[in-house]
Amino acid sequence: MNYTVAILAGGLGTRLQPVIKDQPKVLAEVNGHPFLEYLLNQINSAGFKEVVICVGYLGDQIKNRFGEKYKNLNLSYSPEQSLLETGGGLKLALPFFKSEIILVLNGDSFCNIHLKDFLDFHLGKKANASLALIQVNDTSRYGKVTLDKDDKITGFKEKGEGGPPGPGLINAGIYLINRSLISMIPMRVVSLEKEVFPKWVGQSFYGFKTNTSFIDIGTPESYQKAEEFFAKFNL
Repeated sequence: MNYTVAILAGGLGTRLQPVIKDQPKVLAEVNGHPFLEYLLNQINSAGFKEVVICVGYLGDQIKNRFGEKYKNLNLSYSPEQSLLETGGGLKLALPFFKSEIILVLNGDSFCNIHLKDFLDFHLGKKANASLALIQVNDTSRYGKVTLDKDDKITGFKEKGEGGPPGPGLINAGIYLINRSLISMIPMRVVSLEKEVFPKWVGQSFYGFKTNTSFIDIGTPESYQKAEEFFAKFNL
């Protein structure tokens, strides 16, 4: 598919550092494979070709490990000289993007969705941006996303703002974003989740609901669960 994929891999991974020791989160080993490999396999299987990895902390390790080619994927790297968060890192990478719609993946989470179905949803809605959303039994660790009956996103509640623990939709860390919206992100330290997404509410911003499996490796506790999670996937 002729859409550029961006992987956000520039964070410090502070909470995970005691476990993974001086390497980026995306290189954390899971069943003998770096976490990034699972993301690249998912992207490759869906038929994408062009991947831009937004790197920051120890980003050279990622480039040295994967180089410029992985299976059918062409890999390029957008380095942050200083930490820019998810929004700033995505804006910095804009010159690397070769398509009008960009598939964006968080580098520390994996959601086993059918990426083509997600793309068909985005195109069918004529959306400016779409988020993949997971139904979970307890949103308190993640924050909650709310939708209207047409799947338009109506709001975000950060961790601690969502009321008592309970079921709901959470951000699965996979986005489809039109280039025009990325171009409007300020070139500074800015978080997609906390600052950018709330401002897009009302601008053809949709949520794609799925019940599929999801994991993030942002904490030592969740990282410990990754081996069992990925044991059911074939590399």
